[in-house]
Amino acid sequence: MTKTDLLTAGLLAASYLLGGIPAGYIIGRIKGIDIRKFGSGNPGTANVYRTLGKWPGVLTFTTDFLKGFAPAYLAIKFFYLGAGHWWIPVAAGGLAIAGHIWTPFLGFKGGKGVATAAGVFMALLPLPTAGAFVVFGLAVALTHHISVGSMSASVALPILCSVLNTRPGQKPFTIMAFVVCAVIFYTHIANIRRILRGRELSYEHKEADASGDGTK
Repeated sequence: MTKTDLLTAGLLAASYLLGGIPAGYIIGRIKGIDIRKFGSGNPGTANVYRTLGKWPGVLTFTTDFLKGFAPAYLAIKFFYLGAGHWWIPVAAGGLAIAGHIWTPFLGFKGGKGVATAAGVFMALLPLPTAGAFVVFGLAVALTHHISVGSMSASVALPILCSVLNTRPGQKPFTIMAFVVCAVIFYTHIANIRRILRGRELSYEHKEADASGDGTK
């Protein structure tokens, strides 16, 4: 095994472990609670925001975003040497997202992957990702549901990638965007069910206690 192979393996392992750091859970513990026992029980931005407030929510999002951005950026900067090396940033970004959703630090039960995926694609394809952020903001403003914004952005991203990402060497990143969109919808199945029943709470809702009733 060459030095490059070892560095690549190290990057991929670090991508998964970095993605697996449960920022929302850690912030909750610092605040004296187990975020998994509040609201939806999800250690992601939305549940932290509703339970602990604006700034813990912002910190959770920022940390989760950077967990995806850092490994994808390093892969692009130092390992993406040409079209034949596309799999390295794809694998690094994918493993960071997988680590967030299936974190080894919480029994492989983590967040929904949105913020980490946003970080990954901001490193890989910044222009389409910026457009997806706009779609997210508009959807949340219209519906008051972060979950709707997340799913809307996940649909917009591969479409924007298809339109704006015309460089042949980056086409695998567009394919990855379609796969991640499907994963985001998978992690939001419970939200979709609550939306259909009219029980999805808005981002303005604040959790008052640790009832753990599964409502988000």
